[in-house]
Amino acid sequence: MSASGGTKAIVAALFANLSIAVAKFVAFLFSGSSSMLAESVHSVADSGNQGLLLLGGKRAQREATPQHPFGYGRERYIYAFLVSIVLFSVGGMFAIYEGYEKIKHPHEIEHWYWPVGVLAFAIIAETISFRTAIKESNALRGRQSWKEFVRHAKAPELPVVLLEDLGALVGLFLALGGVGLALLTGDGIWDGIGTLCIGVLLILIALVLAAETKSLLLGEAAGLDQVKQIEAAMVDGTTVTRVIHMRTLHLGPEELLVAAKIAVQHDNTATEIATAIDAAESRIRAAVPIARVIYLEPDVYSDTEAAKGPDPKATPGGPTPH
Repeated sequence: MSASGGTKAIVAALFANLSIAVAKFVAFLFSGSSSMLAESVHSVADSGNQGLLLLGGKRAQREATPQHPFGYGRERYIYAFLVSIVLFSVGGMFAIYEGYEKIKHPHEIEHWYWPVGVLAFAIIAETISFRTAIKESNALRGRQSWKEFVRHAKAPELPVVLLEDLGALVGLFLALGGVGLALLTGDGIWDGIGTLCIGVLLILIALVLAAETKSLLLGEAAGLDQVKQIEAAMVDGTTVTRVIHMRTLHLGPEELLVAAKIAVQHDNTATEIATAIDAAESRIRAAVPIARVIYLEPDVYSDTEAAKGPDPKATPGGPTPH
């Protein structure tokens, strides 16, 4: 996985979640707090999620084969989607079930200092992990808002870790609130309510992650800035006079496919056109290094044909002819 995959942030989150999971489960055993049990399962699920992200990054590095000629870059998207499923089922649904049971059969929290101490430790550990993820993300997001970064990032690992860490921190404060109210009132139902809130939070985060990774799995185009750079690099003004139309597709976070029809002079020889195409490919790769698969089709530009607009039947996903 490249540095942009956020390996440092993933490893930091993995170690934090493993240590927190053990501490939370010990606190549950001594106190009987359902919030602690839900939070320990949440941390175990998060640890598994970071393992999935690391595995996806490793498998994505495999060389292309005749059966998979464009490589395995999209494995990172698949494993990120699996993370959303784990977070929804193991994290969110379990917490809702545990919260329901606690509200239905409340009991007083014992040895209150265990859950409170562990929650304090967990908040510190998650804050360190979250800070690492923010630092790694800031190196990539530029002027984008956090919302835009999560929605438009082509590498799924950092948005996943960011949302997981944010959810973990909010969940810890919800657990702390539930435990605190249960201790103040002597009514264990507050612990169950806190657990329910954690479950709803995890499900919402899982749905956001699922929606974003689904878009990546379907295949996203290059960003607007990259599209402009590619179009500018393609035209030399002599042999290649304009871009008639172009399609881009991410084969992985750091692999971009570019397919375009370019306008050439009607009296150019085949050798001149072939040379111009080779030069255009070199300029594109220099401008946008992740453009690794490039297909350029030469054509003669026609104002009449251009006025007709794009042919929807020639577009993938267009109407099926009857």
